[in-house]
This record gives sequence, C-alpha cells and structure tokens, in this order.
Amino acid sequence: MNICSRFSEELYLTNETGRELYHKYAEKLPIIDYHCHISAEAMVENREFEDLGEMWLEGDHYKWRAMRTFGIDEKYITGSASYHDKYLAFAKVLPKMAGNPLQIWCALELKRYFDIDEPLSEANAEDIYQRTKQLIREKHMTRRWCMEHSNVRLVSTTEDPVDDLRWHKRLAADPSLKIRVITAFRPDQAMFLERKTFGAYLARLGEAAGVEIRTFADLLRALEKRLEYFQETTGTTVSDDGIPKFAWENYTDDDIERIFEKAARGEAVTGKEKDQYQSAFLFEMGKLYNKHHYVMQLHVGTYLDANTVGVREVGQSTGFDCIDDRSSVVSVGELLNALTLAGQLPRTIIYPLNGTQCENWAVLAAGFCDGTDKAHVQLGAPWWFQDQQYGIERQFQSCGNLYPVSLSVGMLTDSRSFISYPRHELYRRVFCNYLGELCERGEYIGSEENLAEIIRGVCFDNVNAFFEFHVAEQDG
Repeated sequence: MNICSRFSEELYLTNETGRELYHKYAEKLPIIDYHCHISAEAMVENREFEDLGEMWLEGDHYKWRAMRTFGIDEKYITGSASYHDKYLAFAKVLPKMAGNPLQIWCALELKRYFDIDEPLSEANAEDIYQRTKQLIREKHMTRRWCMEHSNVRLVSTTEDPVDDLRWHKRLAADPSLKIRVITAFRPDQAMFLERKTFGAYLARLGEAAGVEIRTFADLLRALEKRLEYFQETTGTTVSDDGIPKFAWENYTDDDIERIFEKAARGEAVTGKEKDQYQSAFLFEMGKLYNKHHYVMQLHVGTYLDANTVGVREVGQSTGFDCIDDRSSVVSVGELLNALTLAGQLPRTIIYPLNGTQCENWAVLAAGFCDGTDKAHVQLGAPWWFQDQQYGIERQFQSCGNLYPVSLSVGMLTDSRSFISYPRHELYRRVFCNYLGELCERGEYIGSEENLAEIIRGVCFDNVNAFFEFHVAEQDG
C-alpha cells in the first residue's frame, strides 16, 4: 500500500516535464503578494510569534471553519483557550482532513518554516509543538522574518479609505524593512448604502478627506481625495471592490442624488434603488481608477454572514461567509461596457468566487481586451474557497481554452496569516504540472525557452508589469 508518510518535494508534480519546469524555472522566483489582509501594525511591531498555535490559528478563518465542522468548542477556535490548547485541538482533527487544502498548507508550512516533513497527528502534536517553539526562539521568528524567509518582495494589504495609513508611513520610514509594503483601496463601506451604519460612515469619510459630504458628488470628491492620499503615501495602484450581490440597473444622475440623500438620512431604500446606486458607484469608481492608474479588482460572488447567530457571537470574517451566484456575468458586463463606452475602462481583474462559472467570466474578460495593453481585463487567480489544487487546476484546464493562461498575474494569498506564502508555491507546482501534461500529451508545441518565459510571466513578471510595481527580481 502506497501511503505518503513524509512531505514530498515532488508534491503535485506528477510528470517528468512538470517536475523539471518547476525546479528549474519556478521554484526560486520571488513572491509579489498583491492582495492580502495582513496587518501593517503587526509588521511595524514585528513581534516574535508565541508558538505554532499563534502562527496557525490567529485570524485564520479557513482553519476555524474546518474545526467547527468537527464539533470543536468555540473556546478552542476563537475563544479564551491558550494558543497551545487551540493548536492541540486543531492537531487532533488535521489527519482527518484528507482532500482538504489545510492538510497540504500545513505540511508546506511545517516544511518551509521548520524543516519538519513528518505528518502532524494527535500522537506527535506536543513533540512538534515543543520543537517548533524552540525554533521560533532560536531563529527569532517574527512577522517580518516569515516574509523575508519566503522571499517576499512586495505585499499589498487592504485598508478602508478612512484609514490614516499611519502604520504604512512607519514602515516606509524604517530602513531595516526589506519588503515593499503598499495597500489596496477598498471603498466597500461607501457602496453599502442599505446598512444602518451608512450615515455614520459618511461622516468619518468626510472628516478623513476634509470634505463635507451632502451629495453623491461630494462622496466621489472625498473618495478621490483619499484615493490620491493612498497613492501618495504608499505608491499603490491597487483597488479592492467586493461585490457580494450586484445587479446592473440603469439610472440618471438625479436618481442617484435622490437615493443618496435618502440613505444618508437613514431611510430605507428599495431593491431597485440599491441596484441603481451600486451601478453608479462602481461606474464612477472605475473612472477614478482609470484616471489615477489603479487596477480595478472586482471580487464577485460572496454570500456574507450566512450564519447570523455565529456572526453575532464571534464576529464578521470568522468563517461564516459562503459562495453565491447572484452577481451575474451580464451585470458586470454592463459595468465594463459602460466604462468602455465612456473611454475610461481601467485595467481590471475579475475574481469569481463560484468556480463552476469561471469559464463564463473568462469569456467576459476576453471580450473587453483591446490594443491598449496585454490582458487589459483578465480573470483573477482562483480566490478564497477556490485557492487549492482542485480549484487552481480546474481554472487552468477550463479557462485556458478561453483566455491565455500565460497572461495571468498569478497567485495571491488573500490571507491574514504571515506564513501563508507557500500558497504561491502550491500554485506554481500545479501550474508547472499543467504545462508538463500539455507537453507530454503533445498538446504544446514550442521550445523550453517559450515555457520558461510563460512561467516567469505568470509567477512574477506579469503582475509586476500589470500593476506597474517595478519590483526587482534580485535584492539590491
């Protein structure tokens, strides 16, 4: 019986050509993590980790969700238990997660940060805990250490427009920092006018921008000032727009001003009014992104806070969000078309959360490319619930037929964890194996140099050029 009892350096590399391509061209390339949710404040503090429990379970809703499925008490997930006890609770169920990406992520993290290649189980959990704790102390494993160890050259965190970016300023002024840190501009709170907090948020945004927000035009002026501030402060070209449910609805300027004033007063809006406002909001933000050379990133298809009891007891973004399909290809297409008609379509990346529909989104993206630049609108990396071997491979196999895979800007972590960078490695392994399969089936006719160029592009060069990051491959 062939049972894997150790981590294999040939993980996901099931053909000889793929193995050679990965080890020769992809393995050593640095990482540009252009979308994540790590804390800039934590990078400034640069505190040494307490233990493996903190490294694994602080803020990781992937693990929290999985632990709940095994009936583990919330005390050992987000509750008051020590990280040591949370770690033991997680270690007890990890061997039972066959087929789950957590198994592979944890194996990669143990290997890459601690050189441990044995599988974690309840039997050896305490031993591995003590060994890793000792290594954390010996190597002084801080937040930045983990990033530097992973060969990360740039990360983009994500902040709301009201953020003063004080931590980013401190990072930029720190000569010891070896990694460029920027932030993505995430204006979602200004789009969710149906929320009870909308009026209060407008006041905070107005104060941050120095603009009294009475009208929709005032809102756009405030957002543009903050967009400029983000760019001046960190040099960013990254936006992040989350669209849980989006249905394009035609509108007039008068419609939007009336709807805006209604919501600002705290009055309820109708479903049609919400759709009209969101259509106008995303259209106007697209114009601003184009004007200021931002990339518009559209994250489509989330069903947020499905378990309202869980959210009330534990909080948002703690493992109670799901996949949905209410945001149609047609609606996003109407948005892209309106921006195209206005001559103001920015470089755009579309991230559909529903992996079963990625072909439809790939075709939409291809339909809005033109002669201005490469991959002007493109399909994003398999995102959130799709960022595992099956979702990644499915996207290569299905969408490669519809949109050139070679133009992709590659992988991101979308993570709050400082040790999630092996997800880039996983992606690169699956990608090289995919290319190797094409070669060995005779479906790719080209040279090794062609493939090397494709791999470099997808793993490093494309994202560097698309976002205009200008990150050097080598230090110095």
